[in-house]
Amino acid sequence: MRTETDIATARRIRTGVAAYSERIRAERAGLLTLTQTAVLGQVYRHGAMTPGEIADRLRAKPQTLTRVLAALEERALISRTPDPADGRQALVTITDAGRATLRDEMHPRDVFGAALIAQELTEEERDLLTIAARLLERLAAAGDPPVRAEP
Repeated sequence: MRTETDIATARRIRTGVAAYSERIRAERAGLLTLTQTAVLGQVYRHGAMTPGEIADRLRAKPQTLTRVLAALEERALISRTPDPADGRQALVTITDAGRATLRDEMHPRDVFGAALIAQELTEEERDLLTIAARLLERLAAAGDPPVRAEP
């Protein structure tokens, strides 16, 4: 049963995470668009996926990602191979160049976030934030579609 306290807590977490995400997202290397970053991040975290699975995870339409996937493939940041389970589908995987580009794109965010944490938080608050991050990751994964095994 959801209580008003649960709803208020969820709202506070949502607004805090959104505000932090908006701020940190502004720190970028500019190597990728935000959508390209999101697609590479999904494939990096979850492994080989069909374009439809990526779209489901990003809450986007598969046709919306067509150009994004083509651009990433043209830059050799992803590769597409036939899905062994369904030859009509392709599996998208991240390449070594894709991993390196994603790491380079995210680095300014990590550096900025680390500076904020060091400047604004006490050691005890940093420890709590580490615990909170693990909890947020767990909540984010709850209800995710199953991740397919690497081919």
